[in-house]
Amino acid sequence: MADERNESGRNGSSAAHGADSGYALTITRTLNVPRALAFEVWTTPEHLARWWGPRDETGRDFTTPFCEVDFRPGGAYRICIRSPQGDDYWQRGVYREIVEPERIVFTFAWERDGKVERNTLIEVTFDEAGPGRTLMTFRQSGLESEASRDGHRVGWTQLIDRFADRLDEVVAARSAQG
Repeated sequence: MADERNESGRNGSSAAHGADSGYALTITRTLNVPRALAFEVWTTPEHLARWWGPRDETGRDFTTPFCEVDFRPGGAYRICIRSPQGDDYWQRGVYREIVEPERIVFTFAWERDGKVERNTLIEVTFDEAGPGRTLMTFRQSGLESEASRDGHRVGWTQLIDRFADRLDEVVAARSAQG
């Protein structure tokens, strides 16, 4: 699991965050896996469906009943996450840049009542941090308010926690296979 965390969020159009306008957030995490594995688990629909989504206020995981991904530059994704209470939340976006195994850039928007809300831009980088370790940096820019930034920070942090848990499961399963 991740052994180091850093979370920040500064408002404004910071070039460091790649924000065109609005608010941005950055989350970094050091993962105890090689970056090729981190990239694989982030980008493969079969893995995504196991960890994508936050946890509710009691710590129960959201599920992912729908996960459609066309993982290529210009390809789209659409995902439904379901709360433990049964509420569905749809999200969608387009992959803008993919550099395996180091960088993914994509748009992200909530879809509510058939309408797509404000697009934000997400950049996820995977940097080698020593043998078998990866520094993952997650940036989201273009958020419309501090409240939106802070809410997204909570959700993305929980999602990244679940991503780290999934990495642990994959490592354990592959070790058991020999």
